[in-house]
Amino acid sequence: MPALPDGEPAPADGALPADLGRPGSGFGVYVHVPFCAVRCGYCDFNTYTATELGGGASLAGYARTALDEIALARRVLDEAGVGGRPASTVFFGGGTPTLLPAGDLALLLDGVRQAWGLKAGAEVTTEANPDSVTPESLATLARAGVTRVSFGMQSAVPHVLATLDRTHDPARVPEAVRWARDVGLAVSLDLIYGTPGESVDDWRRSLDAVLACDVDHVSAYALVVEPGTRMAVQVRRGELPAPDPDDEATKYEVADDVLAGAGLHWYEVSNWARTPQDACRHNLAYWRGDDWWGVGPGAHSHVGGAAGGVRWWNVKHPRAYADRLGQGLSPAAGRELLRPDDVALERVMLGVRLAEGLPTTTLTAAARPAVAGLVADGLLDGRAAVGGRLLLTRRGRLLADHVVRTLTD
Repeated sequence: MPALPDGEPAPADGALPADLGRPGSGFGVYVHVPFCAVRCGYCDFNTYTATELGGGASLAGYARTALDEIALARRVLDEAGVGGRPASTVFFGGGTPTLLPAGDLALLLDGVRQAWGLKAGAEVTTEANPDSVTPESLATLARAGVTRVSFGMQSAVPHVLATLDRTHDPARVPEAVRWARDVGLAVSLDLIYGTPGESVDDWRRSLDAVLACDVDHVSAYALVVEPGTRMAVQVRRGELPAPDPDDEATKYEVADDVLAGAGLHWYEVSNWARTPQDACRHNLAYWRGDDWWGVGPGAHSHVGGAAGGVRWWNVKHPRAYADRLGQGLSPAAGRELLRPDDVALERVMLGVRLAEGLPTTTLTAAARPAVAGLVADGLLDGRAAVGGRLLLTRRGRLLADHVVRTLTD
């Protein structure tokens, strides 16, 4: 798992800097559920299996602990003068949130509702593994106010799932999608491409399986072998080949062609939706720089302001997290005070990944001459640039990190 960022110590009471008010900014809540039944070999997220937790932390008591942070969050935001905004999105991520009993997720959503309220039409998403839900659990979530479920499908091909250490039967995916739809939930499927041993035909098989489910949202991410993971060890020992960037580029283009042909259009480099209303509003809030409070071990939070804003992150281990809240302390481990130029830089880094693009005026004066070169290289749309917007071409999406570096150096 990656280390927490560098930063200054966070106040023990969680207090935020003064004068943060930024009227009109959206507010979302992220709830991290740090539990998994099995640790996948490629994963470096802040998650734990039962055998890794040790004493002082438990899945059974997690909801009550997280509710303590929600209560603290309400107090801290109110005292900073930036509270009182209903949540427009709530996202349960992990880990596998649906390892918690559905009633516990409902309890946490009630905690958010009582602390801030939910905006009319709020999007409430939970991630889930296909083998971690039942018709009954999904019905409980829908009754509680969950509106959307994002299933970690990753692949429809058994040998690819085995390499990724995924334990679900691919045949369970359409069944889980049907259960979710039967209780009125919107459904997204998440895919990974570039797994060692995955052929282009394997990838097409996964895309065909997604289309057979007729979902309205798909996320597809290139496999990255993160340091410290079991897969990184396997690659280093020569037991698995490293992902091939050219192979991943080919598979991205295949995905874009197949999904667009089925009426799903990209709105962020790794995300496709049938209509703008089907896009994940919670993730859009991150990319657009809105405010959010992250609840749970290792969760990050952000509140903007006239002077720039502040970002902070919680201690990583569930035991340390529970201990701090049990003592009436903030679980925040550190924070970063953001200046206006930090915010402007991040707006370019994140906003350029969106299909809506960014105004050219977002760039610093020193960076604007680079636009012509990126257009000439086929990475930015020339017509959009003439109209004053930065919009990635498909080739630009494949090289989005290069585009960002060029525009921010």
